[in-house]
Amino acid sequence: MPRTGRGKGYGKQVSRRDFLRLSGLATAGTIVAACGAQAPVTPAAATTQPETVVVATPVPAVTAAAAMTEAPAVTAAGAITEVPAATEAAAAATTATGAATPTRAVPRGRAVQMPRQKSFILMFTATEAGIGNPYAAGYTHQRGHAALMEPLYFYSAFAKEPNIPWLAVSHEYSKDFKEVTIKLRSGVEWSDGQPFTAKDVAFTLNMLRQNDKLAYGSDMKTWVKYATNVDDATVKITFTQAAPRFVYDFLNSKFDTGIYLVPEHIFKDVKDVSTFLYYDPAKGWPVHTGPYKIVDWTPQQELMDLRKDWWAAKTGFAKLPDVERIISVPIPDDTGMAQAAINNELDTTFALSPQLMKTVIDKNPKIITHSGREKPYGYVDWWPQSLWINCMAPPYDDVEVRWAVNHAINRQQLIDIGQDGAGKIAELPFPEFPSLQKYFEAAKPLLQKYRVNDYDPSKTDAIMTKKGFTKDSEGLWAAKDGSRPDAKIYGFPFLADYGPILGEQLHNAGFDSGFEAPPDSSDRMASGTAKFFLFGNGAAIADVYPTLETYYHSRHSRPIGTTGGITPRWKNADFDKAVDDLSVLPVGDDKGIPLYLKALEILLRELPAIPLMQFYHRIAYNTTYWTNWPTRDNPSVNCAFWHQTFPLILHHLKAVS
Repeated sequence: MPRTGRGKGYGKQVSRRDFLRLSGLATAGTIVAACGAQAPVTPAAATTQPETVVVATPVPAVTAAAAMTEAPAVTAAGAITEVPAATEAAAAATTATGAATPTRAVPRGRAVQMPRQKSFILMFTATEAGIGNPYAAGYTHQRGHAALMEPLYFYSAFAKEPNIPWLAVSHEYSKDFKEVTIKLRSGVEWSDGQPFTAKDVAFTLNMLRQNDKLAYGSDMKTWVKYATNVDDATVKITFTQAAPRFVYDFLNSKFDTGIYLVPEHIFKDVKDVSTFLYYDPAKGWPVHTGPYKIVDWTPQQELMDLRKDWWAAKTGFAKLPDVERIISVPIPDDTGMAQAAINNELDTTFALSPQLMKTVIDKNPKIITHSGREKPYGYVDWWPQSLWINCMAPPYDDVEVRWAVNHAINRQQLIDIGQDGAGKIAELPFPEFPSLQKYFEAAKPLLQKYRVNDYDPSKTDAIMTKKGFTKDSEGLWAAKDGSRPDAKIYGFPFLADYGPILGEQLHNAGFDSGFEAPPDSSDRMASGTAKFFLFGNGAAIADVYPTLETYYHSRHSRPIGTTGGITPRWKNADFDKAVDDLSVLPVGDDKGIPLYLKALEILLRELPAIPLMQFYHRIAYNTTYWTNWPTRDNPSVNCAFWHQTFPLILHHLKAVS
């Protein structure tokens, strides 16, 4: 999935399914939100006195990140010329003050001087500081907070062995899949020195089960009857029904999903978890098991420092990371972020457009991507793109009209022009991960039958004419009463590389179309006022069930005007039955292939969402200070710091001597 979680409504506590449907919305905020941020405090100038606050002074830097260096920044590869807006955007980021004004007093922590070569610098949308509770409204792990936390398991779609036991060492289901027993790793400690035990895991699950307003709360209420600690190292979870996918779905940190574990000795006394901010440097809050702690946090910057007393280093389970400080500062905009990477003032970026990434690579020889310095400048993310159609809105409630739209799309042109050829067509709503290859192979006969990639405007004309539409004086399809079906495409600014091209293709085929990315795009998608919108199909990693269930099962389809998630508002009882039958099989079970094909044929025939292309994370990795980045030639994990697998990235990075 792309950079996510920074849109309207993200702070609301949602279920895993709602989160997956909503994920990806808020990147619109990423590109614009930080334009009013102040310059960050220089790490070297951070006070050693917790009661002293260092006031940031605006400086005429190229980007906000320039103010973080210990000396004036040196441009490593010359000034950028292809994106002249960079300087202007960055100047706004370093001089405007209104947008970053905190709404409440935030306690300052204790920070010491840290050399640049020991610091890892990233940019994140400006958000309110001081929310350390992963279940509080407004919280996001995406600003790098995943570095603080650890799950029972990690799951990496890029590693040779994708399942990575962490706080757990093993688990075993009962024969009927109505119970699972989990064995925990010994020697694990919270950052306050208290032991991490089975009580913490059981407490977290029961806390969520009893409060369905919290993130994952409704999921735990659905699946968990109760969780108990058999002993300090053993957790037993009893389910309300057979749940062979539970550990994978909820207790694995993968991409943007996975339950956050909390310390029972602190949270047991909290009356309202949703309003508990859990940030107090004097108390050492937030308390987590990960190797980092927050030492300073303002709207202008956040500092997370390495804990030398991390449990894994003490027990020999893992070495201390080389990164001693993580610095998160606001994003000015994509061009400002790119300029910071060029100037060696930033160690990694959010996903950039192919054109902007090429500029960054050309200007700085130290920049690489997952695919080196070559196209596609990144890796396939779990968020393949589709043109989603509101199937409750006439005339798009007619499957033939949806196919007419499909035939008007030239996918290769979207990639060649919109993405400078650095992309790949998708005919299925799943990412091309090695773990999913058997599903792609099995689908080949269906793709011969339902040729979604056939670009043929003559078929569009034939279908629309058959349905009683005629072209008006402007060459656009109109009904008998002269009204034009609304075919406007809504999306987010980061999809503007190909969105306008798609809008023009549909317009040329006679649809009253175009591309828009207003601030309320996510609201339009969720409420059903948007007829067409660009969105991704998240969730499929180890198998296809999560995508089929999360986006297309009719239990998530709501009437137009009712919010609660982003779906095509499509229903099919036979599809639902096949997906429900899949749900009782273990993850990736080959017995599910016939059920998958049954569901997929219905999906391809009905086309509630039209597959377009794979979604790439084109992330810049700066090798000036850090090497051993996860890449195509060094596969270990997807290299998105905003995902919950960020700790795996930090454990691989090596400092440049």
